[in-house]
Formats: sequence, structure tokens, C-alpha cells
Amino acid sequence: MSATEKIIIRRYSSDDEVRWNDYVDTHPEGTFFHRIPWKRTVEQSFGHKSHYLIAENIEGGQSRFIGLFPIFRLKSFLFGDYLVSVPFAELGGPLADDETTLTLLVEHGEKLSRELNADYLELRSRKALPGFKVKSLYYNFSREIYPELEANMLAIPRKSRAAVRHGIKSGLIAEYGNHLLDQFYDILARNYQDLGTPVFSRRFFRNLLDNHGESAQIMVVRTKEMEPAATILSFFYRDRVIPYYAGSLNEYRKLCPNDFKYWELMKYGCEKGYRVFNFGRSKEGAGSFDFKRHWGFEPEPLAYQYYLNGVDDLPNLSPTNPSYARKIEMWKKLPFFATKIIGPPVARYLA
Repeated sequence: MSATEKIIIRRYSSDDEVRWNDYVDTHPEGTFFHRIPWKRTVEQSFGHKSHYLIAENIEGGQSRFIGLFPIFRLKSFLFGDYLVSVPFAELGGPLADDETTLTLLVEHGEKLSRELNADYLELRSRKALPGFKVKSLYYNFSREIYPELEANMLAIPRKSRAAVRHGIKSGLIAEYGNHLLDQFYDILARNYQDLGTPVFSRRFFRNLLDNHGESAQIMVVRTKEMEPAATILSFFYRDRVIPYYAGSLNEYRKLCPNDFKYWELMKYGCEKGYRVFNFGRSKEGAGSFDFKRHWGFEPEPLAYQYYLNGVDDLPNLSPTNPSYARKIEMWKKLPFFATKIIGPPVARYLA
């Protein structure tokens, strides 16, 4: 570092939005969830407070971003007080130009958790950082989208490929458009109840679509009678297609709408020139984990890491936690309308 060069760590302000997004978009580890539209969506939808940090190199009166660390604080009676980078997302964590800057950002994150007296700081990254406790919970599934459509079909293992073709022969069709939000939400809410999971508010998805524009899109799968059978909300970022929120109705299971919708999305990505199909995260042992493997995707562990401040043990807010088993079964038995009322206030803390 030259005599006139200085590195500072400071808080994000609204004037930094363009530079922040540009940094994320050019960083090799930058993701859809690091960008400011995700920050805005979480703030508008849930009211959680953000603590976004910027590492800046200042030399000769000129400043240059050399690192970022997006952090949110979630505080509730039920689930405690903790920091996460970033909530409701597969990935987050600090981004930096070099190890020295990365270390500085992490140290500031740890300091922030102590200042706020938070229980812990959670980082969601692809690769583990040294010095943190790691929890093996989620796996990512990603695969190349081939330029030729038929090559993508043939890459799907035989049994799942047969399910896709069954859906096509059954007359299923895919409709795209964010005007389908109400149908998307109704299917998703029913699916969440079947899983015993509180659903997010409709407002969250409205904000998500409004803040991300063409980078977020809904698909609804319809039967040949035009009844909605399945749905998916996907993100499109860099060269990636990212199916993220999805659901289907049990009464149409025999038509294989789930296999059909993912094929239609892969087909859409192929035609639009995307290169990677990011199937998102799943917990080992979950039905979605097995579904993705049956599609020929191999699991890659994600490094969810923790700096423990006010607790001794790693947190476990996952539905796989045995202590939640009875509550999940009770949730499944609630009237559907009740889950759409009670669910969102609980789901806002299930990050």
C-alpha cells in the first residue's frame, strides 16, 4: 500500500447503489442475492434492519470499492436475535478483491454482532472461510444448459425424461408473466401447508417482482382444460436461470407438472442463451434433494458458517429439527385460509 493509499470500512448509503451493484455484477462470487434489489425487498416486506458494509480503497482523492458485506439483523421472541448474510437467500456472505480485505470485512461483521449483542452471525457462502463453525445442511444443484435443446432433454435421466414427456403428452402448457402472481401465490400457499411450513406474505412476492423487473418471472403450468396445476418463480442473473419458489397441486400429480415445469424453464433458458441451470438449494434427505438428483444434478455442499456470540451451539431453525415435528403436523391440519393469515408473521423470521 502506498503512502497516499487508505482502506476504510464504512456503511452503505443510497448513493452507493449503482457502484454496489456494479461490484457484485463483476465479482466472480457475486450473486443475485448480493444486489441492492434483494436488500430493498427484504426491508419493504419484513422490516428487518440492514447493516451493509463497504470496503473502500482511497488514493489520491479517488475511491474504489474493493469489498462488500451485506448483513441483516433478525430479532424475534421465537427465534432469537441474529445477523445473517443474507436472509431468505441461498447465498450471501462477504465479497472482496483479496484476502486482506475479506479479513477486514469479516472482523467488522464480528464486531457488529458483539455491539448489537446478537446471538450469532451467519454467513451463507459456497466456500468455507477459515475460523468459522460450519453446518452441513444445504446443497446446491447446478448444471450446464447445452446450446442444443435435444441435448438438454437427453441429459435428463430416463425416468425423469419419461415424466417430462408424459406431461407434454397430457397437454400441459406453460404460461409466463408476473400478472400471474395471484395464481402463483395460491398454489405456493397450498404447497407450503402440505409441507407444514408457514408461507411468506403475498406482499413479499409483489415487492420482489417490482424490485427486480425482468430478472424475476413467474410461470404457471396449466392443464389442457386451462386449470392451474403448478407454478414457479425464477430469477435470471448473468448466465444463470435460477428456479427459486415453486409449488404444485397434489390433485394433478399424475400429469407430472413438476417435471414439465422444470423442462419448460430449461427450454426457455436454452432459447434465451443462458448457460447454467441453477436448481437452487435443498436439504439432504428432503424430497426436493432426491428430485434434483433424479434429474441428473449432483449435489455440491454449501458452506453455512457461524460466528457464535451469545450462544454455545449452532442454531437449527430448519424444519428438519426434530423439535419442530409436532408443530409441523399441527400446521398441516390448519384450515387453508388460516395458514395464509398466521403464516406470514412467522415466516418473516424463517430466513
